[in-house]
Amino acid sequence: METSKIVDKYSYRVIWSAGDHEHVGLCAEFPSLSWLAPSQVGALKGIRKLVVDVLRDMQRSGEVVPTQLTDRRSSSRP
Repeated sequence: METSKIVDKYSYRVIWSAGDHEHVGLCAEFPSLSWLAPSQVGALKGIRKLVVDVLRDMQRSGEVVPTQLTDRRSSSRP
């Protein structure tokens, strides 16, 4: 699947970091990634761009990209 279509299906959120005094962009499918920015919009744009870059690197090296949370089956379902 094309990188731009994958990145749109991931789960993002932006939170305030009191310690950094900035907004933090996060992606649930990539828990080790984050992006700091002065604005919420900047944090969201930053984390999305970072995820695109990581996905491209993963695809180039033949790594399996994370499945979107919405596509994962619950462990309680058969």
